[in-house]
Amino acid sequence: MPALLELEAEYGKAKEDRAFKNELELLQSTYIGRPTSLYFAKRLTDHLDGAKIYLKREDLAHTGAHKINNAIGQVLLAKKMGKKRVIAETGAGQHGVATATGAALCGLECEIYMGSIDIKRQALNVFRMKLLGAKVNEVSIGSQTLKDAINESMRDWTTNVRTTHYVLGTVFGPHPFPSIVRDFQAVIGKEAKRQILKAEGRLPDYLIACVGGGSNAMGLFNEFLSDDIKMIGVEAGGKGIEGGEHAARFAGGSIGVLQGCKTYLLQDNDGNVLETHSVSAGLDYASVGPQHAFFKDSGRIEYTYAVDAEALAAFELLSRTEGIIPALESAHAIAEVAKLAPRLPKDKIIIVNLSGRGDKDVQQVAKIKGIEIC
Repeated sequence: MPALLELEAEYGKAKEDRAFKNELELLQSTYIGRPTSLYFAKRLTDHLDGAKIYLKREDLAHTGAHKINNAIGQVLLAKKMGKKRVIAETGAGQHGVATATGAALCGLECEIYMGSIDIKRQALNVFRMKLLGAKVNEVSIGSQTLKDAINESMRDWTTNVRTTHYVLGTVFGPHPFPSIVRDFQAVIGKEAKRQILKAEGRLPDYLIACVGGGSNAMGLFNEFLSDDIKMIGVEAGGKGIEGGEHAARFAGGSIGVLQGCKTYLLQDNDGNVLETHSVSAGLDYASVGPQHAFFKDSGRIEYTYAVDAEALAAFELLSRTEGIIPALESAHAIAEVAKLAPRLPKDKIIIVNLSGRGDKDVQQVAKIKGIEIC
């Protein structure tokens, strides 16, 4: 609690600190590469023969995903707090890369916790982290995925809190982390609103984003919550809800408490956290951010899921129609677009958050397809 109370107080000060905000805004424009573009996907739109589809291109941000928005903000906050070291958890590796990038930029020591399974399927990102100067700690206990990486990060933070800041990567965990991450990611929706008004002269009819912990989705949705727009979050359906090999917390989970927050999670009748599965390492997690749980229960946001086969098909669909290889996480959102767009009139508008690029996933997809890459 002392660590969380310190973080809440320091973040409250930073939000009102003009020098902090100016530094962040400068890095957003000159280092991260913001604003990212809002791209009209004409060939995908024509192929699906329905609503107009726009892609919010977070894959074009520095390091290749939306994760850099939060990582740079939190590393600047850590530096402002006088911390000499940052740590982070990662599943798909993009948050680890983003945190290592921010640490290198600010001259801070960096350690990343990552499950053994994720290390194997995201070997490229592991090398990137090490190249950036970070130490990567393999977590070989439990499910050997994101849940256990978070556990180890929290243990490290509570032990070394005087010198260390935990750069939590999504809108999850104990307060104030969900609020901090949402605020740093909200730049996505703020830009998208300005861009769609310029492009179409009106707001979209639908917003769609994949949901693991939920930071890219909350980053897009937050700015539009007071507008009359339908929002859809897409979870990982894995091999199917019926067989239990999935990470669809809303479709197959129940309310519980995990890692500092009350939300939906996959658990048995005794409250033990269940194993999860997704073709996407970034969505392969047993719980979801509490803000998403609130919006699900209030009915403001609809949540659905895409199974592995649908995500893999969407991965290829976007690559072949637009020349854009999406992250497997983002491919889940594209899979929902492929279902929804053909059912809508052609004057309707969809914005889908392309949360990351697929470089990190190409080797894994090739392996699934039985193609050997040297």
